Amino acid sequence: MDLIKDLMKKNEKRLIEIRRDLHMHPELSFQEYRTTEKIKGILRELNIEILDIGLETGVVGLLKGKNPGPTIALRGDIDALPITQENNVTYKSKNKGVMHACGHDVHTTCVLGAAMILAEMRDNIDGNVKFIFQHAEEVNKGAKILVEKGVMDNPHVDAVFGLHNHPDIPVKKVGVKLGGLMAAVDTIRIKVKGVGGHGAIPNKTIDPVLASSAIIMGIQSIASRNISPLDSVVVSIGTVNAGIANNVIPEEVKMSGTVRSFSKDVRDKVPMLLERQITNIATAYGAQAELEYIFDLPAVINEEVMYRIGRKAVEKVCGPEGPVDPTPSMGGEDFSILMEKAPGCFFWLGVGNKDKDCVYQWHNPKFDADEGALTVGSGVLAQSVFEAIDYFRSKNS
Repeated sequence: MDLIKDLMKKNEKRLIEIRRDLHMHPELSFQEYRTTEKIKGILRELNIEILDIGLETGVVGLLKGKNPGPTIALRGDIDALPITQENNVTYKSKNKGVMHACGHDVHTTCVLGAAMILAEMRDNIDGNVKFIFQHAEEVNKGAKILVEKGVMDNPHVDAVFGLHNHPDIPVKKVGVKLGGLMAAVDTIRIKVKGVGGHGAIPNKTIDPVLASSAIIMGIQSIASRNISPLDSVVVSIGTVNAGIANNVIPEEVKMSGTVRSFSKDVRDKVPMLLERQITNIATAYGAQAELEYIFDLPAVINEEVMYRIGRKAVEKVCGPEGPVDPTPSMGGEDFSILMEKAPGCFFWLGVGNKDKDCVYQWHNPKFDADEGALTVGSGVLAQSVFEAIDYFRSKNS
């Protein structure tokens, strides 16, 4: 543990340089070419093998320890967002209209920092460490592609750890949650068909706009009346597209939205409830409606064994006051796709600091992170590897 803390301190300046370089050169999903080459260069410096699994962007590295043992994966996402940066920092984005407004530059740097620590400690590792630098998290596609290409195999991953920065958690603290941390993410698409006509003669039409308005209001009863108040579900309509003129009642309305939940039972139940509400409300207005329900991402749920491993790692790196019990978020994370293939623990890394104006939420054009979190994140991920290896060794002994 003392060696990990020494290496955290030793690497601090380099990690800040890496993070700022990434922040100044953000790249959108599936366009992370410079970021990919930057990561590969650092892994080569550390003598970490780069695995070729057929990726154009994104990187998978493998560090083999001195002795055989389990394979532990560390994952960091690398893509940015189509947002114009507004805060005037020295490391402001140089790519117009693109910004690391969700802090993936922080995540990437933390995994690289863990790689630096573990590369120097490889003779102490009884097993392997797989470093997963994932592309296209912001569009919920990167993890699925990686799994399809076999990232959790060859060698088989026994456990996986990841983190996401959180501006509501103070720097030097880490959120560790038992159970649901981030929600399942699903997409809904609704098409409402009516009979178009003149806006001044509505009695000669079947108005899909009116029916759609009733549907938008009606489906909120799913959360308020069909799901237990002790469970969580959010149903939100984000787009409504209808019509081309102010005095024309259109033939059709198209809507799309999102559904968020934690419980698998609730998630399985919602499509039926939506179908019933949408079709019955449309029928009441004389219209017809169709629902397309797309299961995108499962929830991020830290099971007890992995939670305890993660909490122990945080306590060793940050002290007994380091771990905090965070309030779960209805936001989603495709780290959950990796957790379907191996047990895992997902942390929230504290990056908040009012004195440095690090208070803005994810996806805000003024988002920033206290860089004191970089060494903390790298140390927690590195220590998680050793804690997980110890667990599997004791379990199999």
